[in-house]
Amino acid sequence: MTKNDAIVAVFTDHHGAEAAVRKLAKSGLEMKHFSIVGKGYHTEEKVIGFYNTGDRIKFWGQNGAIWGGLWGLFFGGIFMTVPVMGPVVVLGHLAAMVFAAVEGAVVVGGLSALGAALFGLGIPKDSVIQYEDALKADGFLLVAHGPVEEMARAKAILETTEPVRLDLHQDVKDMAKLPGDHPEHHATT
Repeated sequence: MTKNDAIVAVFTDHHGAEAAVRKLAKSGLEMKHFSIVGKGYHTEEKVIGFYNTGDRIKFWGQNGAIWGGLWGLFFGGIFMTVPVMGPVVVLGHLAAMVFAAVEGAVVVGGLSALGAALFGLGIPKDSVIQYEDALKADGFLLVAHGPVEEMARAKAILETTEPVRLDLHQDVKDMAKLPGDHPEHHATT
């Protein structure tokens, strides 16, 4: 049985998060193990929206360029409003888990659906609360989840991108057995 680890890197702005994602993608790591989470827009903006055509998506708003540009690197995504936090975008495998938490009305002691999904990975609740606080402060989360060896390599790469926080959570749940995750998400072409 393969052991899995999870890594969460916190960035203060979209530039750092986007650079980290692109560095991971260029390294040859499988992007199916990664997700990015951040605010969809800021309250002072007048227009927010997105549309999806096939595998392409277009976002409007202050951070629209980052989300539209990163969409093609990840399998799936979700845009939702989280109480207290506001509009949040989740791209990658974590999006299916967040959707499953919303659809199943999963509640984990005061955590949002996003927090419940992170907790569902096996990340401790106190860390999840700190990650939600980082999002509330307009930060970005880069979440990795997969085999120990691949996560060690991802962590080494992420250390070079200078996140404000980088945590390794060892021996977390197997991604293939998590709610909202389906075998077709792991297919390679």
